[in-house]
Amino acid sequence: MAAFNRTSPHPSTFILLGIPGLEGAHVWISIPFCSAYLLSLLGNCLLLIVIKTEPTLHEPMYIFLSMLALTDLLVSNAILPKILCIFWFKDRAIHIDTCLAQMYLLHSLSAMESGFIVTMAFDRYVAICNPLRHSAILTSRAIAKVGLGVVLRGVVLLAPHPFLLKWLPYCETVISHTYCEFMALVKLVCADTTVPRTYSLTVYFLTGGADFILIALSYILILRAVFKLPSKEARLTSLSTCGSHLCVILVTYTPAFFSFLTHRFGHSVPPHIHIIVANIYLLAPPMLNPIIYGVRTKKIRESVLRVFSVRGLRALS
Repeated sequence: MAAFNRTSPHPSTFILLGIPGLEGAHVWISIPFCSAYLLSLLGNCLLLIVIKTEPTLHEPMYIFLSMLALTDLLVSNAILPKILCIFWFKDRAIHIDTCLAQMYLLHSLSAMESGFIVTMAFDRYVAICNPLRHSAILTSRAIAKVGLGVVLRGVVLLAPHPFLLKWLPYCETVISHTYCEFMALVKLVCADTTVPRTYSLTVYFLTGGADFILIALSYILILRAVFKLPSKEARLTSLSTCGSHLCVILVTYTPAFFSFLTHRFGHSVPPHIHIIVANIYLLAPPMLNPIIYGVRTKKIRESVLRVFSVRGLRALS
């Protein structure tokens, strides 16, 4: 380990340690990681295929869901292959440019994922609070503009991150993490990091923080509209359409906020606990989102069965 820490101020390679303190269990830990990766690939690819092939799913809610599924696929592929290489082959070295690219992809894609969850909350708000104008507000043109806006926000706001870290002097090259993360890299810098830390914090509140506030506001308005409905059955029906989205919000934001807070304030949290939660933040949503929507959304369940039954009949014939 000491040999890795003797480095020039501008190293060309970093060493990803994996999960500190649990190096001996990496092979066993790789089993749930690999399972989550395969489920994520299978679930999100299936979701994209079903939404594309089924005309009944060409609605705003499912179009936004397909954007979220594509983002989840990119997140999984940005981190899992390298993590599995660390666990299986002890291939811990990563070039600085690859490391910074991975960091940029992770943070920009996470911002996009958060943005698409907001768009889905807005869709539920319009569908419940202003159902007669739903199709007029969320036209194909409006959906494309919103989707492009979410992507550009993630691309532009996170673009300075790699440049802020590229030429800083590093006292160490060992990253106590399974992937390249902004704060994990900042902790290795032996210079003043006020500017990158401040910018990162600002971006976080402009993306994740603002998104969470918008989601909370949407659901306050939704609940107010739902409880004004005359019958209990109508209220339950309206709330059930939000159930899947609420589950996705909990799965995404709970570990995200824990990881953010422990990185900056949780100095007493054991490193391996923090790293595991940080991985859950990136692994759980891509794996669980297709399952949540597949199980809880009747249209998707029926479409999946219809797609497979049609293909099965074609194969038999």
